[in-house]
Amino acid sequence: VFNSYTFIVFFILILFLHNLPLSWKSKKINLLFASYIFYAAWNPPFILLLWLSTVIDFYVGKSLYTQENHYKKKMLLVLSLIGNLGMLIFFKYGTFLLQNFVALCNIIGFDYHPAEPNIILPAGISFYTFTTLCYTIDMYQKRSEPVKSLLDFSLFVTFFPHLVAGPIVRPPQLVPQFESPRKASLKQFTDGLLLLTLGLFMKVVLADSMLSATADAVFEAKDVLHTLDAWIGVLAFSGQIFLDFAGYSTCAIGVALCLGFVLPQNFNYPYAAIGFSDFWKRWHITLSSWLRDYLYIPLGGNRHGKVKTYFALMATMLLGGLWHGANWTFVAWGGLHGLYLWIERYLKDRRNAA
Repeated sequence: VFNSYTFIVFFILILFLHNLPLSWKSKKINLLFASYIFYAAWNPPFILLLWLSTVIDFYVGKSLYTQENHYKKKMLLVLSLIGNLGMLIFFKYGTFLLQNFVALCNIIGFDYHPAEPNIILPAGISFYTFTTLCYTIDMYQKRSEPVKSLLDFSLFVTFFPHLVAGPIVRPPQLVPQFESPRKASLKQFTDGLLLLTLGLFMKVVLADSMLSATADAVFEAKDVLHTLDAWIGVLAFSGQIFLDFAGYSTCAIGVALCLGFVLPQNFNYPYAAIGFSDFWKRWHITLSSWLRDYLYIPLGGNRHGKVKTYFALMATMLLGGLWHGANWTFVAWGGLHGLYLWIERYLKDRRNAA
């Protein structure tokens, strides 16, 4: 993680190697190995899963772009979706699905008690799955050209600043940056260090130290709280969750900039939003835009009447909530935001009709 002494040593070594007078291909290989080492620091065997996802989607994506047979093209897309979403569902939702299946069996009278599964959730699987999925979908729709080099595609998927917690990067945003030599200018380097410092301050000092204790004390309280204490806890958690995630994203953008690469912005003053649709244009921007382009619009978006628009909004937010965690509370959270967006849309339609 960025907020560790180990990462500081790792990052200094990467900066040193990246600024040596080596060929651009050698520097990219160094970055790729560094990204695998960064991931292996958590759990080395899961590198195989990351590598498998990368290789399969690289070749499937190339075939999707060149395939003229419509049936074969659809089958290739289905293969990619099954492979990527299958891994995500098994590792992230396997235990959740089994627990709900057992609960359903017990409700209808079957006494079913299977062994508790011991599934380890691979770090960042939600992020790199969405990263590779958008590539194969783009290749299917021919939105952009296929990546020519397996090295460039592997680096795009595994580039360590965005690998574990985003921002969720799309091929046109990052792959072209690997095609020609890149080295941070003095301004990029100092801006990158500033963003890294700011991100660490937001996460370590504000979120993890100043706000977490207050939020935990209020949300873990056993007794009825005074109104003021409850509000302080809610505000502390609101600050904690923003500063933790935005801080990490700021670190990722800063680290990449120190190496000469530009990652997309992920937060834009979300608590200054006017309404919920505006909030989702400012909070976790790369996820919001991914859900809009690859889920909401394919479900019909706002092109096929009000009923389908409302359905697409709710389905997108329910699945977006589930993406955040394998728990019914996340589904309920997504449903609430879907409801808020419904109300906002309804009021907007009435105002436009008046």
